[in-house]
Amino acid sequence: MIKLLTTVAAATFCAAAIAGPKEEALEVLHQWTKAFAESDVDGITKLYATDALFMGTGSKTLVTKPAEIRTYFEQALFSNRPRGATLGEHSIVVLSDTAVLVTGLDTVTGVRDGQSFSNSGRVTFVLAPRADGWRIIHFHRSAMPR
Repeated sequence: MIKLLTTVAAATFCAAAIAGPKEEALEVLHQWTKAFAESDVDGITKLYATDALFMGTGSKTLVTKPAEIRTYFEQALFSNRPRGATLGEHSIVVLSDTAVLVTGLDTVTGVRDGQSFSNSGRVTFVLAPRADGWRIIHFHRSAMPR
């Protein structure tokens, strides 16, 4: 039993030691996608830093306050359910040990008036570590040009 616990502890420590900025950022994006699909406003908003800059597809102004990000997602996620978001073709640039840029193409899905819809877009995330873990410090999404 002690040998098993030691092996599990060592494996956990090694896995944590292997994770770098890229892996940390991708984990946040995985959590973001999950929260979006579950219409989990608390889950998605906690992934943003308190000083995040936010420009969603429907944003008409630059959003700079956590309460405004929350309001955006309350409006976006509580309609047209079930919702979904997938990151398609993308590129990740580790800018430093404390900043990761992810940009690419995504697809947002939902159901409106009983009909499924799918909207393609362009998305950029910048992630950085904060006291409570890696967080999104910049977000921009725009609709795909026609």
